[in-house]
Amino acid sequence: MAVLAGGETNPDVSLLYDINGIAKGAPNWADRAMEFIGEYGILFGLAVLMLCAWWSVRKSKDAPAGTAALLWSPLAAGIALLINVPIRGFVRRPRPFLDHQGLEVLVKGKTDFSFVSDHATLTMALGVGLFVANRKYGLIGIGLALLEGFCRVYMGVHYPTDVVGGLALGTAVTLLLAPLAMMLLTPLTRWVAGTRRAGWLVRARDGAAEAAVAAVAPGVAGHDVRAQDRDLAA
Repeated sequence: MAVLAGGETNPDVSLLYDINGIAKGAPNWADRAMEFIGEYGILFGLAVLMLCAWWSVRKSKDAPAGTAALLWSPLAAGIALLINVPIRGFVRRPRPFLDHQGLEVLVKGKTDFSFVSDHATLTMALGVGLFVANRKYGLIGIGLALLEGFCRVYMGVHYPTDVVGGLALGTAVTLLLAPLAMMLLTPLTRWVAGTRRAGWLVRARDGAAEAAVAAVAPGVAGHDVRAQDRDLAA
């Protein structure tokens, strides 16, 4: 346990050393993998989840509302990151490796302030936004955000409380502003769904189902047309 000057323990620093200590005992390839996952991999995974959720939401009964929730997800992440700018400037907490010796720092060049974690804020905002749109993909997204928080401490670039603050900030911004965002975005997605050229972005075309039927029984449509011609001739 990390001991403060007055003899008290600091669980935040102790947990930092415990989690970052795993990096010291891990092989080099594992550290490089965690570095990639923590910096880029989870963000890429969330982007793929967004695409999968979009494809699924388009086929739902209320596709415009689901698409609006997906659209809100990255917007909420951007707003949360903007809110974090003054928070960082007010708290002005140095990176942990600047104040504590013996940490295994996997990512060099981090010179900005530590609280709160941008990566944790961004990934949790995206995960919670996904959850609003689609429970299944949202739970996976939230799980990835939690993994992102672990990676940031493992890499030695954030305290655990930096991560907790980021997860809380991303969640709060996404949920608190969601009613207003849905009120503004849903009419937009409903309008887009009604357009001929861009409607497929919001709602799956009904013609897809017709094409599937035609592929199973290609002669049905032609038979119906011929039957109508005979009726008219009679």
